[in-house]
Amino acid sequence: MTSDPVRLGVVGLGRAFALTAPAFAAHPGVRLVAAAAPRAESRRAFETAFSGRTFESVEALCADSDVEAVYVTTPHGMHRDHAIAAARAGKHVLLEKPIAVELDDAEAIVAACESAGVRLIVGPSHSFDAPVEQAAKLIRSGELGRVRMVQALNCTDFLYRPRRPEELRTELGGGVIFSQGVHQVDIVRLLCGGLATSVFARTGAWDPERPTEGAYAALIDFAGGVFASLTYSGYGRFDSDGWQGGVDELGRDKDPGLYGAARRALGAADDETALKAARSFTSMAETPAASHHEHFGPIIAFCEKGDIHLTPDGIEIFGDERRETRPAPFRTARAEVADALVAAVRGGASPLQTGRWGLASLEVCHAMLESAESGRPAALRRQIGVPS
Repeated sequence: MTSDPVRLGVVGLGRAFALTAPAFAAHPGVRLVAAAAPRAESRRAFETAFSGRTFESVEALCADSDVEAVYVTTPHGMHRDHAIAAARAGKHVLLEKPIAVELDDAEAIVAACESAGVRLIVGPSHSFDAPVEQAAKLIRSGELGRVRMVQALNCTDFLYRPRRPEELRTELGGGVIFSQGVHQVDIVRLLCGGLATSVFARTGAWDPERPTEGAYAALIDFAGGVFASLTYSGYGRFDSDGWQGGVDELGRDKDPGLYGAARRALGAADDETALKAARSFTSMAETPAASHHEHFGPIIAFCEKGDIHLTPDGIEIFGDERRETRPAPFRTARAEVADALVAAVRGGASPLQTGRWGLASLEVCHAMLESAESGRPAALRRQIGVPS
């Protein structure tokens, strides 16, 4: 086994890469060596920032023998083709959530990576956040007895951030469930043991100009009698970051003056597609600097002997007679994703967020939409448990 940094290639240089680039740049075990993107401006930005090679096509990137692993950050509907191309070229794959839009595509990705003998990690996802893993380890330790219920809430301006047309069509992977709900699903599956059995859900589509679901509520049952309640709104009014110490989802202290900024920017824009492109990677100086862990809204795990509140800085434990805070040391946002990549490629360690884990979380997302349409609970059959 070598201790050399993992040589990482990137497919897609949009917003997802812009948010994750600081973690890779800061991690001694990762070196960004190549990228593929259709826009010349994006390729030049990558070359300037990382002195890496760039390509116009995914195939050319995957043919680069110096690339060991590929980070796929392209739109959801492209994940199947791009992840399978990387796997067939013998590259390990870090694949943005959700693993795919359609379950058949997700299964094809998992099969291709398993057949090629390469590692598949689905993320970044908020299930990687250090306070989430801290809470999960505490639950698994038995210190607070068994987990009984989890409550997850998040209210953001997601629906009014710049969107491509397909991002406003649920059948193409748009809407809040595939892009945002998968975060909550990943988190509660981790805290509740992974083996979800059924979902009962409702969705809301309340803005005709943004014709996709912008809100949902779901009740997920798990093996052993555990259940989780998930609530999300992306309509940009109530801001649940206020219940997280004023820290935004990306781990930054939030400026109260930015309330409503997404709606204002969208209303003033002549070209939403151009506004979306402006959020792509431009330079390391333009990437957000976090001082806290990322989070996905207030989450509370209710256990037999105490309750756990996840915060951007760690966890709070509420017992029968006393309250305790346990901090989670912070390095840089998404450092845990880089850790998982290095451990998988260099150490052969399988992270929780494997392809099959991503497939199970995607199944829950589909079940939420199915239940909302039918008015009945939807059963699950692709779930996997959390390793002990």
